[in-house]
Amino acid sequence: MSTEEDETVPARLRELPSRLLSQAATYAQRLVIAGLSGADAHKWHYAALVALEESGPVSQAELSARTGIHRSDLVAVINELADRGLVDRTPDPADRRRNVITLTPQGRRHSRRLEQLLDAAQEELLSPLSPAEREQLTRLLGRLVTHHAGGPDTGPSGMPDGR
Repeated sequence: MSTEEDETVPARLRELPSRLLSQAATYAQRLVIAGLSGADAHKWHYAALVALEESGPVSQAELSARTGIHRSDLVAVINELADRGLVDRTPDPADRRRNVITLTPQGRRHSRRLEQLLDAAQEELLSPLSPAEREQLTRLLGRLVTHHAGGPDTGPSGMPDGR
């Protein structure tokens, strides 16, 4: 995927940041999918397990907000995880219309396994970079995501503030 690999691609395309980000994202997705498939999992499984591990038991709506998984898609994810004994879904005693999702001990162990698989995928993805470059890339990507998600780098209207 190196920009030097294919000189037939016009230089302006090889140096276009949005194109490079897109190509890197595609490669990253392939690595993550391949890595997690070894544990019969996908990225939404990991996201849900990690969110539950960090926050503790939460409602489905809160889990959706924490993971970015659309509520209708999250139901399928929770069903898959519950069928495997990785999470428990119980009615909320304060509001029986809501379900509370809780990570099980087996879910915590599975989360650790998925984390190891993702660590290997990250290692492969970032292998050409030094540790300092990896940190810098992660920091810069985080700034881009925060900025375009309407975070601290945007103005009051949610539009870029000119920085």
